[in-house]
Amino acid sequence: MKDQYALFAEFKSQFPEIHEKNEALGEYIHQHGGPLDEKTRWLVKVGISAASHHQNAVSTHVAKAREAGASEEEILHALFLVIPTCGFPTFMEAYRIYKDKD
Repeated sequence: MKDQYALFAEFKSQFPEIHEKNEALGEYIHQHGGPLDEKTRWLVKVGISAASHHQNAVSTHVAKAREAGASEEEILHALFLVIPTCGFPTFMEAYRIYKDKD
């Protein structure tokens, strides 16, 4: 994952305007896209990240969900919901990232 973080830092440095616009769009959608409260939005993002196999995003969104007040049980529930749609191996990949929190 460190290589992806380095690549992301390089992208931000090389294309700051694209990064800024992308971040602004994400923030706008997150804050103003609908009625979901912050904790719920981050839990949804946990599930989306897990289902999409985005390991860095799983880690980031789990941390953001915690900051927004999500309990470990709520985070695990969001991850468990991946199983019936995306399969157990996809869940286990995300669960490994979740367990690496310490």
